[in-house]
Amino acid sequence: MAWIEIQFEINANEVDQLSNHLSELGAAAVTLLDAADQPLYEPPLGDTPLWPKTCVSALFPVEIDLNALLSKLSSTWSPTDPLTHQYRILADQNWERIGMEHFKPLYFGSRLWVCPSWLPVPDPNAINILLDPGLAFGTGTHPTTALCLEWLANARLDQARLIDYGCGSGILAIAALKLGASSVIAIDHDPQALVATQENAARNAITSRLQTLLPSELTAIKIDFLISNILANPLLELAPHFAKLVCSSGYLALSGITQDQIPQLIEVYSNWFIFETPMIKENWGLLIGHRH
Repeated sequence: MAWIEIQFEINANEVDQLSNHLSELGAAAVTLLDAADQPLYEPPLGDTPLWPKTCVSALFPVEIDLNALLSKLSSTWSPTDPLTHQYRILADQNWERIGMEHFKPLYFGSRLWVCPSWLPVPDPNAINILLDPGLAFGTGTHPTTALCLEWLANARLDQARLIDYGCGSGILAIAALKLGASSVIAIDHDPQALVATQENAARNAITSRLQTLLPSELTAIKIDFLISNILANPLLELAPHFAKLVCSSGYLALSGITQDQIPQLIEVYSNWFIFETPMIKENWGLLIGHRH
């Protein structure tokens, strides 16, 4: 179906109010965008920062009476500054197919392919991961995911026990199993990520060796490898927890970090791990640590 997209520019402290009003008026989706190319740096864990000037975009069915909707909005809420808007009609399209067109097979190391589940694999004799990311992060296109896959493709994973902490689509967990790991626990705080991981595991016929858990469900265990591609602040907070999980002489792989965040992570984790030279790709980093 076709949609009408209405965009409002508003101060950050009034975004929640406007978003709530738009939802109450029947918006099918409300999205927040940067209104003025303002950078946001990594926030503390639990914070949700917004740009000082934020663009609030709302989708409504195209047949809605736009003038009546705007009149009702103005009669129920008065922002600090006068509310201006712009709109456009979005023609009916197969949005899922459009997304699929941007996801191509990717090659990592000397033997690993990540392939969209709807395309034929480029090399049937290689190790192939069939992937449908769904709503979860992780297709191999982001530098941090690529770094992790390159490292996994060259690691000695035979019969290893591994945790993928922040599994997203399950791409790293599935790669580890395909590359020889005996078992993997995939952990994410987002239930949608666990669903995507389970579906991709079934697509790759490795469900019997994969367990998906919320962080609160993880018990005290020891594993050979722990890989976590999330953000620097949660990685810093999780350091003691990760140290308890990795066995003596085990390995830790940390990514989702920028090059300038590496020294702080090494300083914190060096209480338990000895680190190799960081791997860098487009200013993103991967740290590999060996448990004392």
